[in-house]
Amino acid sequence: MQVVSLLASGTELVCALGAGDRLVGRSHECDNPEWVKRLPVCSAPTFDITGSSREIDALVRQRLRAGEPLYRVNEALLLELAPDVVITQTHCEVCAVSPKDVARGESATLCRKQVVALSAGTLDGIFDGFREVAAVLRLPVAGETLVSELRARMAVIRELTQRLEPVTIVSLEWIDPVFNAGNWGPELAACAGGRDPLGRAGEHSTVTAWARVIEVDPEVLLVAPCGFGIERTLREMHVLAARPDWRQLRAVRSGRVVIADGNRYFNRSGPSVVDSIEILAEILHPREFPPLHQGSCWQYYRGS
Repeated sequence: MQVVSLLASGTELVCALGAGDRLVGRSHECDNPEWVKRLPVCSAPTFDITGSSREIDALVRQRLRAGEPLYRVNEALLLELAPDVVITQTHCEVCAVSPKDVARGESATLCRKQVVALSAGTLDGIFDGFREVAAVLRLPVAGETLVSELRARMAVIRELTQRLEPVTIVSLEWIDPVFNAGNWGPELAACAGGRDPLGRAGEHSTVTAWARVIEVDPEVLLVAPCGFGIERTLREMHVLAARPDWRQLRAVRSGRVVIADGNRYFNRSGPSVVDSIEILAEILHPREFPPLHQGSCWQYYRGS
């Protein structure tokens, strides 16, 4: 059974299920594990992703208003690879390739085969998606085993944080305009011993007035933009730091503004969501959790 994953979290999932050798193609965003970068790339964005967060936001909104696709599937390559299974997603039309993108043009012939789309916006939904993909790949036992292992890791963290005072945190998924993280983001914080006063679990991330961030005045401000790594986020932190009352924020005054690798950990609905919880635990409760991921997955923002 040959698989093309047009979703970074789908690629991670296939590998976690022990079926990485079935992958014959990937999306332009798939980068984990490292070796998948050698696979043929079957998709590309239809807009410039190299600009600032404000420029990207404007381009995305422009294309959505015009009813134009945000991603292009290489139909010729997909037909040449002839996968038995194509993995996409239906949760967010902005984030990654959807079944609609596959169904355009000649690629529509693949829709008569097995197209599986991850659609979850909660942790439970994510794990249900793991089971669904595992079933399609005829690996139901591997799917159940993976979910059990991930839940066990979560339980360890919950047990350690239950006795601790929750730390207030605001997680930003975009810089300009400001988006507060939704979906499974508030659940990650809660599992790690945090409380997100702006988050709504299971709801899409949305534009948030900066005044609301100032109003809730979190102990920790996490900046993990969708699709951005640490270095790229650092290049735009001056935009946040220039906002009104930035220096009055409790997180700024106490040195607890954190930049994290959003692309790799906080924006993907793959097995790495539990890594994200472990990362958050050491950010929120540094006395109880050693900084095993600091420097590689997250770092404090010390200003320019």
